[in-house]
Amino acid sequence: MTYRERLPPASSRAAVACLWSRTASARVEQRIVPDACVDVLWHRETGALFVAGPDTGPHLTTTEPGTLVGLRFATGATALGPPAHTLRDHRIDLADLWSERAARSLAHRLAETPDTTSAQRLLLDAFPAALSPRVAMIRRLATGRVRDIADTLGLGERQLHRECLRAFGYGPKTLHRVVRFTEALRLARSGTAFAEVAHLSGYADQPHLARDVRDLAGVPLGELIG
Repeated sequence: MTYRERLPPASSRAAVACLWSRTASARVEQRIVPDACVDVLWHRETGALFVAGPDTGPHLTTTEPGTLVGLRFATGATALGPPAHTLRDHRIDLADLWSERAARSLAHRLAETPDTTSAQRLLLDAFPAALSPRVAMIRRLATGRVRDIADTLGLGERQLHRECLRAFGYGPKTLHRVVRFTEALRLARSGTAFAEVAHLSGYADQPHLARDVRDLAGVPLGELIG
């Protein structure tokens, strides 16, 4: 299996985390872990066009042979319409979010693209995402205390909770946990020692990191990055 990831054009980077593709010659089982993002995915061989919502735990999936093309929205940004919490832990056909006619039209145009880069460019055009200043601020403050974040934004804690559910799919405490886990995973994959990963990511200690990784990923950190 080959996985490739690239940055979107500079004009889209505030709202789009990356464009990616995965090509497999046979069925491949995968473990998808939470990253506080929403993806739109298209499978060239079957024509399937669907949305992967923000996860709260490990999602075990089987990738069919062929090429899967994806657009990953930045944390808190989508162009899909429904609140993010309605997509949480789900894989949903785009036709269930758009009209069936609109989804079929996009799938047809994707099928006519000559290569992966062209398909990714079409997805970018079809989903002009935006990130509001308030959501961007919540994202920057995500590892702080809930009360402090609410006070900084001039919101009540319940208002902040509703805003987080709508934009991220999680309440602020779960968002904090997933953001911290994502940073820990990035550091571990870069070769940072696990004890240092725990310290840099904001965990109390290495056992705290280990418990959180097992809860969110279903396997130990060493197995996850192996």
